[in-house]
Amino acid sequence: MRVLALRAATTIAGALAIGALAPATPARGYPGGTPDYQTDVAPFCAACHSSRVEAELAGAPGDRAAKELAANKQIALIKAGEKVLGAPGYDGLSEADRATLAKQIEALDAASTVALAAPASVKPGETFTVKVTVTGGGGPVVGVGLVDAAHRWFARPAPAAGWEIVAAPAIVGPDGQPQSAWLDKRPERLGRNLSFVNVTGVASDPAKGTYPKSEVTFQLRAPGAAGSYPLAAVFLYGTEKSTPLGYVVDPKDPLQRKQIRGGFTGGSGRVLFSDVAQIAVKP
Repeated sequence: MRVLALRAATTIAGALAIGALAPATPARGYPGGTPDYQTDVAPFCAACHSSRVEAELAGAPGDRAAKELAANKQIALIKAGEKVLGAPGYDGLSEADRATLAKQIEALDAASTVALAAPASVKPGETFTVKVTVTGGGGPVVGVGLVDAAHRWFARPAPAAGWEIVAAPAIVGPDGQPQSAWLDKRPERLGRNLSFVNVTGVASDPAKGTYPKSEVTFQLRAPGAAGSYPLAAVFLYGTEKSTPLGYVVDPKDPLQRKQIRGGFTGGSGRVLFSDVAQIAVKP
């Protein structure tokens, strides 16, 4: 099997002046994953996330793609001490702490990768497996899925390209142990052969330089017609829960939940793709 690595592993550097950027359309996010939604997803729903690679927004009008980059949508706001409506915001941090937070998130991004291992060719109707390996992500939950394109707004779930998911994905968490709790919430009668999953127990720590790995194995059936079919992996992760500077905890909250400084409508999440595999289906 060939391993298709991250399109650009390095972090996008250099933040533009905030005054030159209009805020992106707000959308509620899920800093704790999607615990109540067990279904296929596509990355267009993550409007609150940022991108690390501008090519994954190719075709966006004007400077919209630049506005979606993490350097502009999150890092610049941190460095400027921006207030965030309905969230702790970055204005409560000292200039030194803001610089440290930005540096830690940039380190997390640089270490967070996604790779897809898939066969170069399969037979029509053949059942086979692909493995997605992800490293890093802020945790405690990350999302992993299969799509048909490495594009933030145009990608569709893999079945749309002709790949049939024939079994429940096999998740191995960062502790090396299988996970099924998230999938088990979906009624078995509906089928658990999803193209997207949550991986729990993720705990990256950029201050210590520790970034765990997780794996998801999908079992697919190839299309019946010969041809070349696309397949890519998408990695959805957060950043601010990886460092104490990135969140606050209300002492009155009995659950002691972490409230990220960027809030539900901020750009602290990420959408990242593997390279696109063009798998040949041939007799």
